[in-house]
Amino acid sequence: MNILGNIIWLVFGGLGIAVEYFVSSLLLMITIFGIPFGIATMRLGILALWPFGSHVVDQPQDGGCLSVFMDILWFFVGGFWIALTHLGFGLLLCITIVGIPWGRMHFRLMWLALAPFGKEIVNNDF
Repeated sequence: MNILGNIIWLVFGGLGIAVEYFVSSLLLMITIFGIPFGIATMRLGILALWPFGSHVVDQPQDGGCLSVFMDILWFFVGGFWIALTHLGFGLLLCITIVGIPWGRMHFRLMWLALAPFGKEIVNNDF
């Protein structure tokens, strides 16, 4: 079921969201200061390509207060606007009963887009 959900996700907007993440990741990696943000955006883009069957786990011991600082900076640099994109797509997809699973996936990605540091993406498909 996850494979079918992921294929439908790619066809109906997932590929566009992933391209948005990858382009912004490349733009962020232009400067040395933007590299950690570009890596976080790249991870979000990979998750946006194949989200069903994956889940996010917190890893607070990895970054500590640096991760909190990066999340706050991320929120103002672009995380808020990415989250608004996911909110819009999620609300649009939840209009119909059939689109609710994909709308819920956008809401899950929205929360991750607000604070991506200190989290790890775990894939359960394989």
